[in-house]
Amino acid sequence: MFASQQLLKLVNVKKSASFFRKQLLQWAKKQEDRDMPWKGIKDPYKIWLSEIILQQTRVEQGRSYYLKFVENYPCVEDLASADEEEVMKLWQGLGYYSRARNLHTAAQYIVNECGAEFPTDYEGILKLKGVGPYTAAAISSFAYNLPHAVVDGNVYRVLSRFYGIDTPIDSTAGKKEFQLLAQETLHPKKPAEYNQAIMDFGATLCKPGMPDCSSCPMEEACQATGTELLRLLPVKEKKLKKKNRFFYYFVVKDKDGLFLKKRMEKDIWQHLFDFPMEESNVHLKPKEILQKRLDAIQNLSLEHVATSKPYKQVLSHQNITAYYLEMKLTESAPTEWGENIYATQKELEKYAFPRIVERYLLDKSLISMEA
Repeated sequence: MFASQQLLKLVNVKKSASFFRKQLLQWAKKQEDRDMPWKGIKDPYKIWLSEIILQQTRVEQGRSYYLKFVENYPCVEDLASADEEEVMKLWQGLGYYSRARNLHTAAQYIVNECGAEFPTDYEGILKLKGVGPYTAAAISSFAYNLPHAVVDGNVYRVLSRFYGIDTPIDSTAGKKEFQLLAQETLHPKKPAEYNQAIMDFGATLCKPGMPDCSSCPMEEACQATGTELLRLLPVKEKKLKKKNRFFYYFVVKDKDGLFLKKRMEKDIWQHLFDFPMEESNVHLKPKEILQKRLDAIQNLSLEHVATSKPYKQVLSHQNITAYYLEMKLTESAPTEWGENIYATQKELEKYAFPRIVERYLLDKSLISMEA
């Protein structure tokens, strides 16, 4: 059975927190540094870059993107003055593209409103677009050693297991409870060292599934050790429901290039490029969609030459299946076609595409692997 939600009222939290932080920091000193190029730096701009990149992204994937951004934009002024298309292209493949747009907007805010000086306190950092309590706490502690506890997935898992807490972490009560507990266990004089230690501990030892309890310095005091709580904690009350979406793309091209469409609606992949399309929430035969679309673009002289295999992409809340209906222009490409943009094959490399479109273009050898 789960421990009572009133557990924290029945134990001496201060005493257990003191034991917890002492053991955690001793454990951290014995570990080899994880290969993270941002670890240990004090530059708030670079810490901010790393934290935004690591939102919803594994360290292994985020590392190369961090290095690319630092190389292309060594300081916040460079990022602020960059063209948005360039920023989005550099972000391509990392997903959750609102992070890139927010990063660019926040850089411009720092330059224009803060005199190119990165905010130096938690409240100022929290004002940056795309920055929430966790990110603000991470930046303020790592850059300025301010006493703000980080609470991410690793921290939820470690604290819920150690204290045996079954309050759902995605509930208002749970978020408040864990934030207070994280702040209580935080080392007041070594917040940066402590925050890094608890995240490393969750990432390498107290992992999801079955952790390595035999190597844990807090094993005897942990409420979850040797029980079903290891598997059940932390608790989430909301079940994620994924919806299925079917995209039928019309790749209208001639011998030199093809038409692209910039995604401007408030939806996935906003400001990235794909193709004119029809969408369905159920699977349809491409030929059914083909006739529907041809009726709508009679102003172009087109010939359907091929339909691609299905391409799939799984997002956190959606399953996307895309078909590419290749349409050959039987007359020269028009200079204008609605909001669509004509791009030559060489020009394709400068546009940022969703991964599902990039894979199609790579399969057709329309863009290089370096793009």
